[in-house]
Amino acid sequence: MFQQLLPAEFLDQIQKQSGKRRNQGVYSALVVMWLLVVQRLHGGASLEVAVLELLRGLPPGFWPRPCKRIREWRERGPSPSAHTGAYNQARQALPLSVVEQSCDRIFEQLAPQMDQTASGQERVFLLDGSSVRTAHSAALCQLYPPGSTQRAAGHWPLLRVLVAHDLHTGLAMRPEWGPMYGDQAVSEQALLERALLRLPVGSTVLADANFGIFSVAYLGTRNDYPVLVRLTLPRAQRLAGEPLRPGMDRVVVWRPSPADRRSHRQLPADACVRGRLLVCQVQPNNGDGPFLLALFTTLESSREELLNLYGKRWNIETDLRVLKSTLHLDQITSVTPDMVAKEIDMGIAAYNLIRAMTYVASQQSGIPPRGYSFTKVRRILEILGPDLAAAPNPQAAQRVFDLIMRCVQQSTLPRRRRKRPAYPRAVWRRGATFPDRHT
Repeated sequence: MFQQLLPAEFLDQIQKQSGKRRNQGVYSALVVMWLLVVQRLHGGASLEVAVLELLRGLPPGFWPRPCKRIREWRERGPSPSAHTGAYNQARQALPLSVVEQSCDRIFEQLAPQMDQTASGQERVFLLDGSSVRTAHSAALCQLYPPGSTQRAAGHWPLLRVLVAHDLHTGLAMRPEWGPMYGDQAVSEQALLERALLRLPVGSTVLADANFGIFSVAYLGTRNDYPVLVRLTLPRAQRLAGEPLRPGMDRVVVWRPSPADRRSHRQLPADACVRGRLLVCQVQPNNGDGPFLLALFTTLESSREELLNLYGKRWNIETDLRVLKSTLHLDQITSVTPDMVAKEIDMGIAAYNLIRAMTYVASQQSGIPPRGYSFTKVRRILEILGPDLAAAPNPQAAQRVFDLIMRCVQQSTLPRRRRKRPAYPRAVWRRGATFPDRHT
């Protein structure tokens, strides 16, 4: 699947555009990107794991025009070195533009195929922000300054990251990020405005109250992206012009406030967004008291459909947990800005490849792609994937693939008869912290 999504013609073209010399040796661009994916599928494994994956053997399609070194290796000649130096040099030399365009192509090729599973449903993207830590280095500290408290400065450079995931298929776009602290710090709203321009045409933007601001609604409407965002109650009160009450569903015209115009001076004088304000009373299942939920939307769907749609926003929280906990993108180990970007982009590519396998299973069972456990499917591919790649003939490959599909089909999420008790959201700190430096 990885080779089909990134054919040799495509890689030749983007490498030529990058202006750098193309490497036809052992560590070609396709091989290096695949090894970055393998590292991420193994939870951010070390370089040794990637080199061992290479030595175990890759399909011939990874070298469409093999060099003399590869031909000798195929003819039972000496294998490449098990040291990681050559791989490390190759991944650093790989142009970032090649990685970005490859990540985008994987998403663009998979999205139309997997959309068939969600036929008849609107294309909806969940957007949310998070943070990522990187290794401590001078270059990263300058670009992504660590945070600080009143007592001491932080140690880890921090990125603010914004992700956009398809609601129905779980596919993820290449994220946007920037510094979380410092003079050049970027907000999640600014990152969303950058990501919005890369969304598939006509997609609906679904986000929480942090993005329920005029600039997001205006930019979405101006670029033909319907929006469904939650509003804070004070903002909803100003927009309604009257006290909020449960059951409210009225047409409103949202105009920028003086603060909106100060932060977005390019707004025209007549800037406004016409939409609907919906207010309902929500009873949380964790025992807390009811509260008012205010939504703004430019969609024309019924009130019940819109409330049900916003109720699915929680999927982005589980997607972020998968990226940060299962694929270990919460802590990047690279020490240069370019390598940090490559790790994040190839991490998203690895995530999308797993989602693509759930799509294959979904075609056979009729269960939606999000009905499968991402973690279980990743483990199945981690164990059985090498057997599939090393199959000696098509018949053996088919047997391994059938076994993979049988295991994936048994990896559906549980359908509980009773709801489990909910717990208030909390952040559990890691037990180990970086030691204080004593002078």
